[in-house]
Amino acid sequence: MLGLTLEGGASRTVYSCGIMDALLEDKIIADYVIGVSAGAAFGVSYCSGQIRRNLRLATEFMGTKKYMGARHLIDPKNRCYYNLDYAYNVVPNVELPFDYEAYRNFKGRFCAVVTNVKNGKAEYMDVPKDDTHWNLLRATCALPLLFPEIEINGEKYMDGGISDSIPYMQAIKAGCDKNIVVLTRPKGYVKTQEPATKLAMKYYHKHPEFAEALATRAERYNKCIAELMELKAEGKVFVFTPKTTFGVGRTEGDPVKLRRLYDYGYNHAKWAMDDLKKYLCK
Repeated sequence: MLGLTLEGGASRTVYSCGIMDALLEDKIIADYVIGVSAGAAFGVSYCSGQIRRNLRLATEFMGTKKYMGARHLIDPKNRCYYNLDYAYNVVPNVELPFDYEAYRNFKGRFCAVVTNVKNGKAEYMDVPKDDTHWNLLRATCALPLLFPEIEINGEKYMDGGISDSIPYMQAIKAGCDKNIVVLTRPKGYVKTQEPATKLAMKYYHKHPEFAEALATRAERYNKCIAELMELKAEGKVFVFTPKTTFGVGRTEGDPVKLRRLYDYGYNHAKWAMDDLKKYLCK
């Protein structure tokens, strides 16, 4: 059983889009896909088999003022750096159609990670095949201070990366004996607490366990990476790690830079394809 784990990273995750398209071209379809934040948001197009849909999303839509920008954050009806209705409704349902039928026919399982605001714990939810407004994907992408809290079944959720940035262990628990993990930070990256974290912790002071998850995220992330690299060295997982992200940050919208990062991911996967297939055949 093959698992595919997709780290988040907002615009940096365009690297993963290139890798996913290369996997689709070589008909490498995971039985269990789990994504965090943008890893999940882009991962749906892998599950629907829509090669280069993510490339179009990155190069034709993400850089537009209609898609993201500070003006959307101060809009009281939106309260998000991204234009939520446009990104999660208009784009997939009108301007860049998502193939819902193909997704419904996907034989595997696709999960997204979210963080419960009440207790700071990770929850792993199947991405619905009938939600045309993508509420779960909004929740897994909901970065503190840049997104509002997203409600699902009466509970408030935010970005899954706060509680489980690289959920490959969940794929293993699901029964995957072969696992592909796609990271979006360069090899050797060591996470430190971001300046905005302390502000977010103050903002969520009424939810101390959530604030604690924010405080310990960097430590837990670095421990997870160390454990993952040990498994990679033992040949138990196959890990894609970019050597560089070409300066692409979280909210990058420049189509030239995003195309370069996509091409890098695509070419990386093609270059590694023989080794990947040997791993899968062991």
